[in-house]
Amino acid sequence: MPKEVKARAHTWYEVDYEKGTIKFLRRICPRCGSVMAYHKVPVPRWACGKCGYTIFEQVRAR
Repeated sequence: MPKEVKARAHTWYEVDYEKGTIKFLRRICPRCGSVMAYHKVPVPRWACGKCGYTIFEQVRAR
């Protein structure tokens, strides 16, 4: 029997019930408009799988 697949869309949004607002947690690609993925390894970055656009995050020096 195949494993049940559940929707993950509820993890993409932050809902504030007191204010009545919904915030999208991911970034939108400025080049093509697709949703970007966040990667931690080897360096923190946001990457678009559709067009290849990448935004590297600044790493603080200690």
